[in-house]
Amino acid sequence: MNVLLTILLAVQMLSALAMIALILMQHGKGADAGAAFGGGAGSASLFGASGGANFMSRSTAVLAGVFLTCTLGLAYFGNLREAPRSGSVLEGAVLPAEVPASAQIPGQASSEVPTAPAVVETQPVGTGAAQIPAK
Repeated sequence: MNVLLTILLAVQMLSALAMIALILMQHGKGADAGAAFGGGAGSASLFGASGGANFMSRSTAVLAGVFLTCTLGLAYFGNLREAPRSGSVLEGAVLPAEVPASAQIPGQASSEVPTAPAVVETQPVGTGAAQIPAK
């Protein structure tokens, strides 16, 4: 199984690199638009003689199909899992130990909830005197 995954991954990476190279070597469709509107002397019509798909565009389409097939294969084989040997996944789970009484906070019962100390205000609220530094 690991050999198949390695082969699929290698083919996917090689097809991706070849696709990148082929796409970067091709010229875009917008490159002919300037020649179609008077920039080129050889264009007689609006769309020019674009012709059929050449070798580079066909090989890019084939490489895209190979890339997609490898991606689907890697996704399928990557999600396959072996059946569990025992009946349940939870059978091997480890339960946490209870907190011993010596680890509790001294002077508090286990049912009490600790509270924060009360805040004592020294300045009247709304005067802003606490925010202004002294000179």
